[in-house]
Amino acid sequence: MPLPGLTSDARWDIPVRLNMARQCLSQPAQALAIIDLTGGVRRDVSFAALAEMVDGLARALRAQVAPGDRVGVLLSQSPWCLASHLAIWQIGAISVPLFKLFKQDALASRIGDAGAGIVLTDAEGSALLGDLAQPWIAQTCGVAGGPVPFADTGPEDPAVLIYTSGTTGSPKGALHAHRVLTGHLPGVVTSHDHLGQKGDCLWTPADWAWIGGLFDVALPALALGVPVVAARMAKFDVETCARIITQGNVRNVFFPPTALRMLKAAGAEISGLRSVASGGEPLGAQMLDWGRHALGVTINEFYGQTECNMVASSCGADFAAQPGAIGKPVPGFDLAVLDENGVPHEDEGDIAVRRGAASMMLEYWQRPEESAAKFHGDWMLTGDRGQWDGDFLRFVGREDDVITSSGYRIGPAEIEDCLLTHKDVATVGVVGKPDPLRTEIVKAYVVLKDGAQPNAEALQEWVKERLASYSYPREIEFLDALPMTVTGKVIRRELKAMARAEGARL
Repeated sequence: MPLPGLTSDARWDIPVRLNMARQCLSQPAQALAIIDLTGGVRRDVSFAALAEMVDGLARALRAQVAPGDRVGVLLSQSPWCLASHLAIWQIGAISVPLFKLFKQDALASRIGDAGAGIVLTDAEGSALLGDLAQPWIAQTCGVAGGPVPFADTGPEDPAVLIYTSGTTGSPKGALHAHRVLTGHLPGVVTSHDHLGQKGDCLWTPADWAWIGGLFDVALPALALGVPVVAARMAKFDVETCARIITQGNVRNVFFPPTALRMLKAAGAEISGLRSVASGGEPLGAQMLDWGRHALGVTINEFYGQTECNMVASSCGADFAAQPGAIGKPVPGFDLAVLDENGVPHEDEGDIAVRRGAASMMLEYWQRPEESAAKFHGDWMLTGDRGQWDGDFLRFVGREDDVITSSGYRIGPAEIEDCLLTHKDVATVGVVGKPDPLRTEIVKAYVVLKDGAQPNAEALQEWVKERLASYSYPREIEFLDALPMTVTGKVIRRELKAMARAEGARL
């Protein structure tokens, strides 16, 4: 049987006209779509009920939003989060996922860059927005009436703008088309040992503002007719995680690596799961062995990024996992490891994905030069280093300076820019420091202005209040000077070497 989204010979099977809202609402009306645990009491939402929510929002949006306009969605895991995205796509507009842990500066940079005049949110989100955009409370802004027609969109028409942190400048928006959901389906099904079996039910503690929560879990579940659990976790804890799995009858989970490490450290054991998928960084043999004992399954690792996701995966139902390897290319994706000339080879090199993959972005929003630089001929460069081991792909490391902390990809430039606005900071360099629990922590090396006194706590609060609470520097070291190039740029590789040496001494 071919995987969803593919023909029998593993070619993309994408219709000429495609709208992701229609794709997600195509299941039988009375089938279970969402198990809502956000209020502490289980509430089941059928596809008919979800469609009614979507229609109400779409009718309200049509009065002020034109096809192609960007509309923000500042909502955590909930039926209204999914209804908001679907309503925006239903009228041919572009949704912009936003994260509740963002503070004013982080929200402002994304909303401003996207040009999103309206943001669908709740009371909590409205308070966060201030005057950055016009907040619409999703639960109350629906308009009664008949069904709203789906916009006549094609697979290449823009649908969602997801921001990813890079190493230079402000965060970049990866613009995806209506085909992006179809592009995720083969990898999602593979990483959950053929998701769609009787009794399957999917959940992740990852927020739905990120591509990992939205397109690796929530939306594929709707498209495949697998119930998805909505359960917001303000902060991951083992007890709440176990309760959600029990209360929601969860059988399939996407756990970020940090969540798995926290479960392992707590000595947790969870029964009743059929599949566990994880992605972000390699887990290693010890974690895989622990998963078999404590979770009763072989954890399937997968690989991708915001620009082109779910491109490689393990699948314990089909082949044995290989510790240290990402997995094998997902059917439909052509992967390569390129040498310095952009030629595929077997040695260590740049991991790349051939153009034409359905989950590949259209471009970086309003950044033509950076969009062009992302490609080398027919290949999209991931910025990661890898090596083939037979038909398994091994992840070697990141070519750029992005910090991977607790499953989040954090761009150092945004944190540096924020710290430089503090009255006491003269120069700063931000890097990732190895950490056994979080993979890396954010560390800042700071040079103070003359007369200023070191105060790490004050600088940490400065970042927390302006960016995201997960991206503040957990360590700050004050130096007399930073390593600099002759043109005045901070040499991050020297700071990273310092941080690695410190991490090795832990």
